[in-house]
Amino acid sequence: MNNRRAFLRASAAMALVAICDIRIARAGDTGDALDLNSMTLTFEDPFDELSISAWGPGTRWISHTPWNGDFGGARFSNPSGDFPFAIQDGMLRITAARDEVGMWRSGLIASVDPKGNGFSQQFGYFEMQARLPDGPGVWPAFWLIGKDRSKATAEIDVIEYYGDKPGGYSSTVHVWHRDGKHDSAYSRINVFATASPTDMHRYGVKIDSDFIRMYFDGNLVWKTKALPEHRQPMYVLIDLGIVDGVTKMAAADPSFMFVDYVRAYQFR
Repeated sequence: MNNRRAFLRASAAMALVAICDIRIARAGDTGDALDLNSMTLTFEDPFDELSISAWGPGTRWISHTPWNGDFGGARFSNPSGDFPFAIQDGMLRITAARDEVGMWRSGLIASVDPKGNGFSQQFGYFEMQARLPDGPGVWPAFWLIGKDRSKATAEIDVIEYYGDKPGGYSSTVHVWHRDGKHDSAYSRINVFATASPTDMHRYGVKIDSDFIRMYFDGNLVWKTKALPEHRQPMYVLIDLGIVDGVTKMAAADPSFMFVDYVRAYQFR
């Protein structure tokens, strides 16, 4: 009898641990609704002033990917004077322009430096309010990268807008494995049939243990399952890319992207 009671007590304890583990694994799963009042603001840059340097430390943003990798048809430049970054009308202005030899230069900001210093967050909601450039060749983006890249790179592209493909933008989630395997899910967000990318809009993503949900102006536009690699601290990148192809010759010189703010929230 005593052995049975001990077994039952042990079984009950194990069941309680299992229940707690399930609750922990699903913590922060808030469903499709976006309720910022139920979250805590953890990061905000209203771009009242510039806090961008080439590599840090001591600034909120650096002007390169932490792994020092450029992409597309423009090289990302160190800040110098008002290029490629400036404050205009209370917003961050990112400029893409050709240099004296005709090469495209532009701007990118990342919230973590190569040593991992800076802002990153596991789960929660990330949002950018911005006005995008339009027309062939431009490629503005708001995206997140997982902080641990030792075995794979977890990437969430909240928005990639290709100006030569008007009518909408792309949202994609990736896992780039070191062995060459690539997992991804993609959706075309066709919102610019009734809205303009050059107007101010909110682009957001909510990440929890189960799903990655994309929002446009606070409305859910797509959701996909979160992979294990996305359940880690993610940091923020914003850039004004130029497509590396024939359409880059048609891009307006200069082109501008205006970012009103970047915010992040954590589940309570």
